[in-house]
Amino acid sequence: MKYVVVLGDGMADEPLEELGWRTPLSYAKTPYLDEISKKSQLGMVKTVPEGMAPGSDTANLSVLGYDPKIYYSGRSPLEALSIGVDMKSTDVALRCNIVTLSDDDVPFEEKTILDHSSDEISTQDCSVLLDAVKKELERGPWHFYLGTSYRHCLIWENGRVVELTPPHDILGRQIGEYLPKEPALYEMMKKSYEILKDHPLNVKRRQEGLKPANCCWFWGAGTKPSLTSFYEKFGKKGMMISAVDLLKGIAVGAGMDVARVEGANGGLHTNYEGKMQAAFDALTKDGYDFCYIHVEAPDEMGHQGSVEKKLKAIEYLDTRIIGPLYRKLTEAGVDFRMLVMPDHPTPIAKRTHTSAEVPWLLYDSTRPEKREWNYNEAEAILSGNYVSCGYELMNSFLQKEQSVR
Repeated sequence: MKYVVVLGDGMADEPLEELGWRTPLSYAKTPYLDEISKKSQLGMVKTVPEGMAPGSDTANLSVLGYDPKIYYSGRSPLEALSIGVDMKSTDVALRCNIVTLSDDDVPFEEKTILDHSSDEISTQDCSVLLDAVKKELERGPWHFYLGTSYRHCLIWENGRVVELTPPHDILGRQIGEYLPKEPALYEMMKKSYEILKDHPLNVKRRQEGLKPANCCWFWGAGTKPSLTSFYEKFGKKGMMISAVDLLKGIAVGAGMDVARVEGANGGLHTNYEGKMQAAFDALTKDGYDFCYIHVEAPDEMGHQGSVEKKLKAIEYLDTRIIGPLYRKLTEAGVDFRMLVMPDHPTPIAKRTHTSAEVPWLLYDSTRPEKREWNYNEAEAILSGNYVSCGYELMNSFLQKEQSVR
């Protein structure tokens, strides 16, 4: 038996008036999910434990079978693992987003955060900007590391885990009350704006109609993580397929291998076909038992508040990954289980994550169901299948003889 998870980050949502009070998952054209759902179990699962922030860090740990209350030590340390940072036990890692603040002529504290991703800036452009920041600010206990797109890492030697606000939680707001209370972090963020606001690359971006990437925003502080090996925990050789350093870092920490897919960028126009093919090859040619395909696009489009683009992200997931992989595994005569789900909702109306339950679909090629339902939030609720502890779903998924009911 082979096992594959297709994770649409932030795919779950709330009913929207412009969609006739349906959710994007219900409204999107998803012919393959419509077909597969008729042969699958549906249900709802609580991926974010009570009292924890609804981030992709806690939620994906949960989906992968790790209780976040035991294993979570902060978001950025997981990303640092992916980047290859050799963290010491006394280090604190922080996410360093390159964000867009308003260009208006007001004090720094009165500026508004416009975009947490600077128009999904490329890694190549960000490397230029981060180099400029490092030249001025990397000294003493502070060390910057390049990640992917707008997502980068700051290591604070002998640092402290301090409370910081995720930039995607405050889009459209003045930043003053959300700036770090730690003076050194506050000053570095303020200085980064002065370094980047008139950088030649940002001048060019404005001329091209793109948002300037004009400030470093620090958040997600944490210490070096320690995860139990996925193989030791579940007895499965696993492969992670993602463009996002967070997911790659979780995989590294769990002893899973990470696929390198050219053109996978975490955006709407990522290499869906390359991810699908990497999973198929891993399961049928390379001896892997388990693949986790993570697609960031629905989450990014939810943060952008774009109904049209979130629908497109869901449709791409259906027609360019789920459908082709289902068809290829079936034609190859492989016995497989496929779990399709989000990690958390990213409602378009809120433009940030919530802790609400999310819908799951579980298809077993050896035990096809006979149902009339489609995969969406409303019908998953009506199924009556509910998993209250998200980390328990993986154990059930990987053990054929057990039901997730």
